[in-house]
Amino acid sequence: MFVKKDPRHLYIQVIERLKQDIQSGLFQRHERLPSEAKLSEMLGVSRATLREALRVLEEEKVIYKKHGVGTFVASQPMVLSGIEQLSSLTTMIRNANMEPGTILQEMSVIPMTSEFAGRFHSADKQLFQIKRIRTADGVPVVYCVDIVLPECLPDGLESLTDMSLFDTIEKSGVIKIGQAVAEIEPISHHPEAFDALSCEAAHSLLLLSQEHFSEEGKMVLYSENFFRSDKFKFHVVRKRV
Repeated sequence: MFVKKDPRHLYIQVIERLKQDIQSGLFQRHERLPSEAKLSEMLGVSRATLREALRVLEEEKVIYKKHGVGTFVASQPMVLSGIEQLSSLTTMIRNANMEPGTILQEMSVIPMTSEFAGRFHSADKQLFQIKRIRTADGVPVVYCVDIVLPECLPDGLESLTDMSLFDTIEKSGVIKIGQAVAEIEPISHHPEAFDALSCEAAHSLLLLSQEHFSEEGKMVLYSENFFRSDKFKFHVVRKRV
């Protein structure tokens, strides 16, 4: 049985295992999955548990079914990620067994507005703004607009390289990002993001807006990440209280 000690429902564990198997290449795109009997035997779970997991995966468009033929892995490569844990985009893409990349669009110094002064609770007069396109295996998947306090990049904007922004901020050892407050909303059109990601009219985006806080509780980074919804899927494990 593949399941280790894990407080989550069994079907959630099966979902995670099958996603990992797809991302690792064990099951290729367009490949037909083994029969339910074979899969349940491989995973050490009941067919009822397996069916619930497959139902969720089909809703997430990770797999699809052909009536009378079988269940297949979806053709569209996806970055599948839980958002309970805070991690960089670089890490998320690497965890999906794809190579992360960065296309720098613009770096600039912008004035501190009243809105951002209220968010950051800072008396600074300026902020750094970074606009980037993040790629997975060379394909644009996320358009990022990051607003960061100058103290987070003591060596200036020139210190920002291809490494993740989190890593760049934390490499000085002065600031460590501890948590973020996030909001997710669907975006049907955003000219700047659509153009950056070469989206068609039929595409949609998921906007993840986040306020990032240091371990001491100070807000140090505000980000708006526009994810292509045909490239990224998020899930949340919820516990009954």
